Amino acid sequence: MDNSSARDKFRELHREGCFVIPNPWDIGSAKRLEAMGFQALASTSGGAASALGRDDGQMTRSEVLQHVAMLCEATNLPVNADFEAGFADTPEELEKSVALLIQTGVAGFSIEDYQGPNLYDSSEAVERIRAARKAIDRSGENVLLVARSEGFIRGRPDLQETLRRLKLYSEAGADCLYAPGVTELSSIREIVESVAPKPVNVLLMPGLRVSDLAGCGVRRVSVGSSLARAAWCGFEHAALMLRDEGTLPK
Repeated sequence: MDNSSARDKFRELHREGCFVIPNPWDIGSAKRLEAMGFQALASTSGGAASALGRDDGQMTRSEVLQHVAMLCEATNLPVNADFEAGFADTPEELEKSVALLIQTGVAGFSIEDYQGPNLYDSSEAVERIRAARKAIDRSGENVLLVARSEGFIRGRPDLQETLRRLKLYSEAGADCLYAPGVTELSSIREIVESVAPKPVNVLLMPGLRVSDLAGCGVRRVSVGSSLARAAWCGFEHAALMLRDEGTLPK
């Protein structure tokens, strides 16, 4: 599928219903997920970093661009990029980063409002979303912009502040809104209603089910680095058996 068709298909997936967008971390996992019938894929910064023996957030912009391009080339499915905070200190630099990302062939990407150790001030975060929107518009490509509000996974689980930020990001040009870490269905439903009709992504966490999220009006469900962590858990279990028992799992 060419980039234009993939981007059109990706946007169409967000118009109604609910779809699962799993997160591969390398070519092999991307190809396996495509073969299993998923409709779109998303990169994971944590999964990609772990494959390099690093912690989440330790990859450079160049490495992330190469990784995303690799995933886009490996599959015919639309790919959404986890672009962290855009690898830029200013909105102007962010616009340049996004322009480079679009060249990889991505169908969509997310921008976070967090740059360790703190959340960006909301006004600055809004300017960064506007810069990302500007880069997409200048490219003329049908790339989907996802704005992430990170409070719930960064020690600031304030629903009202999260709602306020998501509304601002929507007004600034985000196509899809995302607040990872929210697990209460009532809160998720409130997020969906607050930014409607724009679609909402939810991170699937223990205790949540896709069917329940769909019932709340969620359009797409991602899993972050969960599949990568599960793969590493299986690897470590087998390696420990090999070391300690001299055998392998059946």
